[in-house]
Amino acid sequence: MKTPSSLELLTESLRRLPGIGPKSAQRIAFHMLQHDRDGAAQLARALETAVNTIHHCALCNTFAEHPVCDTCLDPERDKSMLCVVETPADQLMIEQTLTFKGLYFVLMGRLSPLDGIGPKDLHLDKLISRAADGSVAEVVLATNFTNEGEATAHYLSEMLKARGLRVSRLARGVPVGGELEYVDAGTIARAMLDRRAT
Repeated sequence: MKTPSSLELLTESLRRLPGIGPKSAQRIAFHMLQHDRDGAAQLARALETAVNTIHHCALCNTFAEHPVCDTCLDPERDKSMLCVVETPADQLMIEQTLTFKGLYFVLMGRLSPLDGIGPKDLHLDKLISRAADGSVAEVVLATNFTNEGEATAHYLSEMLKARGLRVSRLARGVPVGGELEYVDAGTIARAMLDRRAT
């Protein structure tokens, strides 16, 4: 069997990115090798640095370069509010609305039995530890309004309420089937302000 060439390996690696099919991956590979070798080298260095230095925050599970992220260390944050999101991209979108001043917990996914993702895959023990630390008064569930996001919110709501915590959910300003990463900041801001108890 023939060993794949370095160009084939590059193309296959680019195909792993979301939204990049075989033709797009090939176009990107050709472009970078033909027109932007410096950019390609910079991208390779940046990816290697990120892979080697970015880990999960010990408290909120988001991406961080240090054991605890800057948000968790910020003394100005309201420690009585904890917002649960699916991904760091969702956390960033909520931050950009400037409407939430509490802390976060990032699940790094959502319940999806068809994909084999269950409660054990979402770091729920870490979430429970964070939410039940005695300082959290309200947990805001900001999972996406997809079927999986709704199922995740329901599961988390029941689990957290059973521990005596007050739980709210983003209001439906976010479109059904929408993902926070792709929703405009004004809509997310309205949803955060109009959140409701679950």
